[in-house]
Amino acid sequence: NQNKQQEVLLQLAKDEADALREHFSEVQAKLQALENQSVRLPIDPVLPYHGYGPQMIALCINLAQKVGLRGAESSLQLFHDCYGITDKVPDWTTIRTWMQRVGVAAIDVPLESADDWVWLADHSCQIGPEKALVVLAVRASKMPPPGTALKHEDLHVLIVQPGTQWKTEDMAKAYEALAEKYGAPMALVVDGAPELRDGAEVLKKQRPDMLVLNDFKHRAANILKATVGKDEQFTKFNSLVGSTRSAIQQTELAHLTPPSSKPKSRFMNLAAILNWAAMILWLLDHPAAKGRLGITDKRLTEKLGWVREFSEDIAAWNECQDVVSASVTFINEQGLYRGATKELRESMGDPLTFPASSEVKRRLLEFVQESEELLREGQRLPISTEILESSFGLYKQLERQHSKGGFTSLLAAFGSLLRPVTPQTIKRDFTRVSVKQMRAWVTKNLGSTLTSKRHIAYKEFANAA
Repeated sequence: NQNKQQEVLLQLAKDEADALREHFSEVQAKLQALENQSVRLPIDPVLPYHGYGPQMIALCINLAQKVGLRGAESSLQLFHDCYGITDKVPDWTTIRTWMQRVGVAAIDVPLESADDWVWLADHSCQIGPEKALVVLAVRASKMPPPGTALKHEDLHVLIVQPGTQWKTEDMAKAYEALAEKYGAPMALVVDGAPELRDGAEVLKKQRPDMLVLNDFKHRAANILKATVGKDEQFTKFNSLVGSTRSAIQQTELAHLTPPSSKPKSRFMNLAAILNWAAMILWLLDHPAAKGRLGITDKRLTEKLGWVREFSEDIAAWNECQDVVSASVTFINEQGLYRGATKELRESMGDPLTFPASSEVKRRLLEFVQESEELLREGQRLPISTEILESSFGLYKQLERQHSKGGFTSLLAAFGSLLRPVTPQTIKRDFTRVSVKQMRAWVTKNLGSTLTSKRHIAYKEFANAA
C-alpha cells in the first residue's frame, strides 16, 4: 500500500514537472519574441486629420521650448535610433505649425471675470521698423506669495501684435480694443515709454481709478545712467573697454576679453562689465593666479594695466550696481505695497561708502515711495516688467539665428512659450484654432514680412541677371 501511494505521488510530481517545463518553454518563446521586437511607444491615438497623437505633439512642443525647433526633431530622432523605434519623427516644420496654433489659441483664451487684473505692456523690436506689442496679464489676488517672483506660467497673453508705428494714438486704440474684450485693468505696468503711458488715458475713461505704474528696473537703469553714465571717467572707461576687446580677443589673453556691450540697454546690463573690471583688478594684484598662466607680467600690464587707474571709480560703480541689483530682486520678489519703501531701505543694509551709490539709493527709495502712495492699504501689485522681458528672451531663443532677421510668422508661437503643454491642452487648443485660422492670424497681423521682402529682392535680381 505504501509503494502504491508513493507511485501516485511520484506520478503527480512528474506531471507537475512536465507542466513547469512547458511553461518555461512558453516564457522563453515570449522573451525571444520581445528581443526581436523593436521598442514601441506608449499608446497615443492620433488626433483627427493628424498623423500623431496629443502626447507626441505635447512632447515635441515642450522639447522645442527648450532646444529649438530643429533641435526637437534631432533629439527625437536620436532617441528613436538608440532604441530601434521605427516610427517616423515629426518634421521641425510640423512642430512649428503646432506651436503656432497653440500660440494663437493662447491669445484668445477667455479670462475669468475679475476686477483685479494687472496688465504688463512693452514692445519688442528687431531690425526694420516693426515693433511687436505684447500685453500680459495677471490677477493681483493670484500673484505668487511674497518672496517669490512671477513666473511665466502665472501670466496670460492678451495680445501679440506687430506694427510699423506705435504712437500714442495707436496705443490708445490697442488698449481700447483690449478693454472692450477683457474690461479695463486695475493697473497697467509700463517701462516709461511715453506712448505706452500716455495711450493708457483711454482706459482711465472706462475706469477712473486705474493705476499706471512705471517699471522699476527701467527706472533703476535710468537712475544709473544719470549717475554713472554722466561721469566722464565712465565714458573714458567704456571707450577703453571697447578698444581692449578688439585688441586681445585673438591673443593669449582671449579668456580675459570684456563682455560685449549692449548699447540700447547698457545700464540694464552693467553688472557684467563691472564684474569683469573687478576680476581684472584682482588678477593684476595676484601674480600667482591661475588665470595668468601663460601671460607675462609685461603683456598683462600692457593690455589691461589701464584698469588700475579706474580702481576707485570701479568700486563706486560696483556699489551703485549692488544697490540696484538688491532693489530689483526685492521688487521682483515682494512686489509693491504700502510699507515697501521701509522694508526696501532695511534690505539695503549698512550705510554706503560712496556719494554716487547713496544718491542712487535715495532716488530709488523716492521712486518706490511715490509709487506705493498710489496703492490702497492691503493692495499688492507687480511693478516690474522683467518677466515680460524674459518672455521676449524665450521667443528670441526659439528663433535662434533668425532673431536678427525681423519678425516672421513664428511670432504666432509666442504664446506657446509661457507654460508647458499637455495632451489635454493640445486637444483643447487644436479644437479652438485650426491651421486655417492660425494662417489667417499671421496674414492679418504680419502681412509681408521683412524676410519675404528680402527673398523677393534676391529673386528679382536673379531673374534679371
